Amino acid sequence: MKKRPSKIFKDTVITLVYAIVAATIIRLFVFETMMVPTGSMIPTINIGDRLFIEKITFQAREPEIGEITVFWTPFRDERAQQMLRAFDKFMDLFSPKEFKGHVKYVKRLVAKEGDVITLKLVDGKWKLFVNGEIPENLRDVNYLPEGVFEYPELWNYLDKASRLRNNQTEYRKFLYELALKKGSKFANIVFSIVGGMEPVKYGIPYYEYVDKYLKPKNINFEDYIWKKNGQVFVKIPNGFYFFMGDNSRESLDSRYFGFVPKEAVIGRPILRIWPLKNFGPVQPIGIK
Repeated sequence: MKKRPSKIFKDTVITLVYAIVAATIIRLFVFETMMVPTGSMIPTINIGDRLFIEKITFQAREPEIGEITVFWTPFRDERAQQMLRAFDKFMDLFSPKEFKGHVKYVKRLVAKEGDVITLKLVDGKWKLFVNGEIPENLRDVNYLPEGVFEYPELWNYLDKASRLRNNQTEYRKFLYELALKKGSKFANIVFSIVGGMEPVKYGIPYYEYVDKYLKPKNINFEDYIWKKNGQVFVKIPNGFYFFMGDNSRESLDSRYFGFVPKEAVIGRPILRIWPLKNFGPVQPIGIK
């Protein structure tokens, strides 16, 4: 006996509803995808790669040092938002409430809470030392002493600049005085990150991150960054991680924006699904 059209329509709708509910549950708790908009992890991960992210593992354990990790930015990265495609914007509608309007970054975890890190030259290459040693999983990765390792006061100035960003007159004055005081290179770094006016219209409203994640925990940057014998040291506060990109010269990472709260971690990329010619697993260095 043939089904009536109304019955077929009803069954189809029910099936679609079940499929949407199942897909939403999977998206929220098990898997999701991301498109990589920058080259911060080259050659490990390339611009335009689409990654399949597994979320279960980091619900059972913390990421390990050296492990590639995907996390929500603890601030709104307006520039990266402009680079997202329609599919990514749609999927991010399912993002947690506290990260609405944020984007995903993929970097390598290099330090956890309580760790003290610094960069030193070893055989002509800059290596990251964690608690006085180079972690086994980071021995093959080289970094540059930029960002906070070059300018220990950087994060404080990002906070100050971002609070003036909506007042163009005061913002321009601040950047001009900063260039006179700290040099044009430092002022340009602050402007390139904070943005807010031509030719860098989009950027990071950094003060939102400070007010939401640091001030409630009474975290002051100067308590966690110090210089000794010309060496800059950074201590990771409780409840935070420190991430860096493999392509150190082109990576906007914790050297520039600071500590990442643990709750921002999403999962680990396990599969590159696009482009098809590079389809395959994403293998973190030294992580099995």
